[in-house]
Amino acid sequence: MSALVSVREPGELRQYYERKRAEGKKPILVVNAVRNKLVHRICAVIRNNKPYEVRTVAAN
Repeated sequence: MSALVSVREPGELRQYYERKRAEGKKPILVVNAVRNKLVHRICAVIRNNKPYEVRTVAAN
């Protein structure tokens, strides 16, 4: 569910989703990739014992 919300809300993961969809990837495949990115970020926060730092997205 968090991956679906991530691709709906403005931000880095939504831009990633839109870029991959424009490349012709199927929606469920891209949502699974977003889910994997979220899992890696969660694991990194736990492993490093540091809070998550939000990246700012530069407007093009």
